[in-house]
Amino acid sequence: MNAERIVAAAVRVANAEGLEAVSMNRVAAELGSSPMALYRHVASKDELLMLMFDLPLEKPPRFPDDAGWRERLIMWAQAHREVFQRYPWMVRMPISGPPITPNHMAWFDAGLAALADTALTEGEKVGAVLLVSMHVRSNVQLNADIEAAEANTDQAMVLAHYGAYLRQLINAEDHPAVWRALQAGVFAAEAIEADDDFEFGLETIIAGLEALMQRRERSA
Repeated sequence: MNAERIVAAAVRVANAEGLEAVSMNRVAAELGSSPMALYRHVASKDELLMLMFDLPLEKPPRFPDDAGWRERLIMWAQAHREVFQRYPWMVRMPISGPPITPNHMAWFDAGLAALADTALTEGEKVGAVLLVSMHVRSNVQLNADIEAAEANTDQAMVLAHYGAYLRQLINAEDHPAVWRALQAGVFAAEAIEADDDFEFGLETIIAGLEALMQRRERSA
């Protein structure tokens, strides 16, 4: 028995049953051991969760030498999202502080490296990486919630016919902005694409960073 085996077993439980199923008792059962045996190697469930959150992260993407900061940041965000999509329980993990585990530090470093040659201050680079990271996390969590709702017959019906329901609930006078979006077909089931929402949000963040960089360069 060692910490690596314990963490790997906890990840297997989370993959199969969700994060809420992870407990010292459940992980011990997965290993055919006793809970007390786990505590010799992992001090608490909180420590176990922290180590679990680190394990599924593979090495961050390697950026092409000729890639600019935009391409690098997009690559980083897309790769991060792919990890969360493979292990959706990761977005349910409470955030208790800044990254300190090995794989998370590697990803954090890669995100900062994507912005290394920009006009942002070091503090702004950290803020930008955290902003993109939260966008990735919230997008995956939202889509996981929608998928769970679609598994419920009643909620799936609402989602599939949301535009039709809105037509019964609102009018152009009381809700003019929502009405315009409705008339444009925004809420049609076929118009809702998770990838489109992710790309739009990422492009918006990048546009904001670019505007900030340009302002920094003009004032330099």
